[in-house]
Amino acid sequence: MNGFTRRQALITAAAAVAAPALIIPKFARAAEFNLKFGTNLPANHPLNIRATEAAERILKDTGGQVQINVFPNNQLGNDADMLSQLRAGAIDFFTVSGVNVLSQMVPVSSMYGLGFAFSSEDKVHEALDGDLGKYLRDKFTKVGLMAMDKIWSSGFRQITNSVRPITTPDDLKNMKIRVPVSPLWTSLFQHLGAAPASINFAEVYSSLQTKVVDGQENPLSIISIAKLYEVQKYCSMTNHMWDGYWCMSSIKAWNRLPEKVRPVVAQHMNRSGLDVRADVAKLNASLNGDLQAKGMVFNTPDPAPFRAMLSKSGFYAEWRKKYGDEAWAMLEKYTGKLG
Repeated sequence: MNGFTRRQALITAAAAVAAPALIIPKFARAAEFNLKFGTNLPANHPLNIRATEAAERILKDTGGQVQINVFPNNQLGNDADMLSQLRAGAIDFFTVSGVNVLSQMVPVSSMYGLGFAFSSEDKVHEALDGDLGKYLRDKFTKVGLMAMDKIWSSGFRQITNSVRPITTPDDLKNMKIRVPVSPLWTSLFQHLGAAPASINFAEVYSSLQTKVVDGQENPLSIISIAKLYEVQKYCSMTNHMWDGYWCMSSIKAWNRLPEKVRPVVAQHMNRSGLDVRADVAKLNASLNGDLQAKGMVFNTPDPAPFRAMLSKSGFYAEWRKKYGDEAWAMLEKYTGKLG
């Protein structure tokens, strides 16, 4: 399968729901190992396209021994369901954010999403391909999980709203903003003076449309796919938080694979992880103009006042205490001093 096109990546969520129940590798035939790979993203998102490519390469390079079927768009359940299934052995692979549901099991996993910590994608990848990533992956083994070496990028998140551009932290004061169900997200926006509300993503569009909340935050790709530009006027390129997906298996499921097969699977999963990074970066870079053409008003605020406010409010001190000094020192190796 060739790389994704922007048209494919921007297919609407509604169209994705109508997609087949699973994505079957084109070389599929009877295999000794039939494995399930669950994701929470639409079928034509780059992550699912690259996961399917990995499955095709794995099937070919194992001589048909290992077949991986990709189930996109929460078809195997929500994130909490799939993480439970992964640990129980009901599914074999799952791409999961460290900032969201995984952090409930391994609190330090959310560290890479710390607000206004990283200055660039390159710094994030340097950290997660280096000491910080190894540190986090070692923590996952304590709960029976293992992650591939390369994290699959979702990219930096931006703030949209229907009230005003966000140029300084004062513009967020008392603003009702939707955030995912995650302590780190809630804490970040509370410390910035906003009024965060944890709402499941399926309800975001209607919540914005009916003014239950004024705004939300997501990467540009999701803002476009979910058509949030229809109910949001302003998009502030805050880069306030980076997020990505660990491609995970349970240690038990991984060890059931023949020893000679495991490096083949890991090699192709990691290759697709790197491909997703490039895909998402290219997609997000192209979407600014597209969303402006759809009526969104963009601005790019200086991150320094936001970071200063988080330092003054005690946000960084609070999360340093939660993560511990060892992890914090490893983080600051890549971010510079925080707080």
